[in-house]
Amino acid sequence: MSDPTKQFAPKPTVPQQAKAESDTPIYGTPAVRRTKHVTRQTLLERKKRGERFSCLTAYDATMAQIFDEAGIDLLLVGDSVANVVQGHETTIPVTLDEIIYHTKAVLRGVSRAMVVADMPFMSYQISPEEAFRNAGRLMKEAGASAVKLEGGRRVLEIVAHISEAGIPVMGHLGLTPQSIHQFGSYRTRGTDKKEAEQILRDAKDLERAGCFAIVLEKIPSELAQQITESLTIPTIGIGAGVHCDGQILVYTDMLGITNDFQPRFVRRYDVMRERMLEAVGQYINDVRTATFPSDEESY
Repeated sequence: MSDPTKQFAPKPTVPQQAKAESDTPIYGTPAVRRTKHVTRQTLLERKKRGERFSCLTAYDATMAQIFDEAGIDLLLVGDSVANVVQGHETTIPVTLDEIIYHTKAVLRGVSRAMVVADMPFMSYQISPEEAFRNAGRLMKEAGASAVKLEGGRRVLEIVAHISEAGIPVMGHLGLTPQSIHQFGSYRTRGTDKKEAEQILRDAKDLERAGCFAIVLEKIPSELAQQITESLTIPTIGIGAGVHCDGQILVYTDMLGITNDFQPRFVRRYDVMRERMLEAVGQYINDVRTATFPSDEESY
C-alpha cells in the first residue's frame, strides 16, 4: 500500500548557483534598478580589492539623478557651489545653510550613490564643539552620509571629535581652496620635500583621527601614490595622478559647460557649452520666426 503523505512531500529542488553581481552598474544600465547603496564600507572594501571608484560634484536633484543613473559612486555637494552656481571667485562665501539646501536637493535625485557634504569655511574652524554641531546639521537636516573638511594638523582634534560621535569624516589635503588667501595662488602643493613630508604626515594623522577617506588635490602623482600606499583608507584624487583609489572632478569642468577654467588635470568628456549655446540659439530663432510652437505642440 502506498504512503498517501508522499503526494504532499515537497519536490526536490535543484540548487542554483548565485550570480556574482558588482555594486557598480554596467555602463548604460540605469543605477536606479539597483538598491545597493554605496557606503563608506563599500569604498573601504573597494580599496582592499584594488577597485577604483568615481566621484563627481552635484548641487541639484536633476544632475544628481543623471549621475546616479550613470553609475557614479559618490557625489560631493562641494563648497565649489560658490563658484559653479553662485558665481563667486572663491569657495569662501558659501554658507552652511546653503550647503544644507543643496544637499537636500541632491539627495532627492539619488538612489544609490553616497552623498558627502562639504563643511564650508568657518563652519568647523572655531571649535570642535561648533564643528560637531554643524556636522550634525549636515547629517540630520540635510541627510548627508558623511561630511568633508579641509586641513591637516590643525583639524585633527575636530576630526576625532566628529568621527567619535559617529559622523563619517572625509579629509582634504594638498591644495585646499578655503585657504586660498593664505596660499596666495592655486599652484601645485607638495612640490618641495618639506611640504611633501608634511602632507604625508597629515594624511597618516587624519586616518588615525578617524577619517574614512581623504581627497588629495593638486599634488605630485608620486606623492599621491606614496600616500595612497601608506593608508588603509581610500584616497580620492583631483589633479593628483592615477594612483589614487578614486577620482573626482567638478561636473561642469568634466562636461565642458564652463570655458573659463581649464586646468591641466581636467579631462573634458564633452563640450556641452557649445551644444547648449546652439540649442538655445535655435529655440530663440524658432520663437522669433513663429515656428515654435507648431500645431502639434499646441492644444
